[in-house]
Amino acid sequence: MANSEYSNPLLTNQNQEQQTKDEKGSNTTAKHGAAPPPAEAMKQSTPAVPMGWTADGVPMSLLGTPMAQRGQWDSGLFSCLGRNDEFCSSDLEVCLLGSVAPCVLHGSNAERLGSAPGTFTNHCLPYTGLYLIGNSFFGWNCLAPWFSYPARTAIRRKFNLEGSCEALVRFCGCCGSLVEDEIQREQCESACDFATHVFCHACALCQEGREVRRRLPHPGFNAQPILVTIPPGLQTMGRGA
Repeated sequence: MANSEYSNPLLTNQNQEQQTKDEKGSNTTAKHGAAPPPAEAMKQSTPAVPMGWTADGVPMSLLGTPMAQRGQWDSGLFSCLGRNDEFCSSDLEVCLLGSVAPCVLHGSNAERLGSAPGTFTNHCLPYTGLYLIGNSFFGWNCLAPWFSYPARTAIRRKFNLEGSCEALVRFCGCCGSLVEDEIQREQCESACDFATHVFCHACALCQEGREVRRRLPHPGFNAQPILVTIPPGLQTMGRGA
């Protein structure tokens, strides 16, 4: 009988009176300072503290700002000869291109970053024109860095690399306010990228060339399928049982 009464949505008058008495008793205990129900006690005991979980794989601080750790460049600015590893021949090629034909090196770096048809030509030809004008009228390559330094900024942002301002803060501990503000930090880093290209243009191009060659394959290699032939394994003749 009890199961049928609870299963019926329309209760009898006796059940309704009993339910009303129970509600009045619960209200009376709440007024006299009794302990709240378990659900309300859980809500009161839960602290309103922001959690430091991740959003899109980036760890978040208590203030909601990302705390992504920036990486280091694969090689230093003045490591023009590169390292003694499997990329040694590529580093020597980058060093020669940066010294003799910087327009080709800049076009190659932009091509690996852009991976679009005509990227090499669209960057190599304007660089060549600015290079010739600067050397002809001013005696040194002073115009091409204005055109090439955005590639350094693009590499730094693409691979989340540490900039010059962050390196200065990490080394000597000064200018910490610039690093904390994201907008000011990025403006300072862009200015440092421009200054690096102006005063150490060839070394900057070589460093960027080594970085993109280690991280990105050439887009021309991806367009051509490579057929790999695997010889069959050694087969042996077995005797029948």
